Amino acid sequence: QVQVVESGGGLVQPGGSLRLSCTASGSIFRINVMGWYRQAPGKQRELVVVMNSGGSKEYADPVKGRFTISRTNAVKNTVYLQMNSLKPEDTAVYYCNVLGLSDDNYKTNFDSWGQGTQVTVSS
Repeated sequence: QVQVVESGGGLVQPGGSLRLSCTASGSIFRINVMGWYRQAPGKQRELVVVMNSGGSKEYADPVKGRFTISRTNAVKNTVYLQMNSLKPEDTAVYYCNVLGLSDDNYKTNFDSWGQGTQVTVSS
């Protein structure tokens, strides 16, 4: 079992900033990809950014230049999403997704999601 927990959402004015955190824990042998998705009311879930174990990143066009994904060796299995210059259209529930191998005898693939954290951009 792999658990994924997000934190850091909230209400912010347009032009403001927020930082989200995502931590994976449990039976993890290796994490291959960690990323962020979002879902606005009435819309499908969409990619925000993903980062693989080698550090390669892929950003969705709407957030390029404003959002940054990062990780630190000091905190294991955790990624951060720094969101700057927020716009009302960034309002959504933000979900963290983690892909990797479980720490079981078969090194089973896992694909785990967090419960999401609400980000609201409004004046």
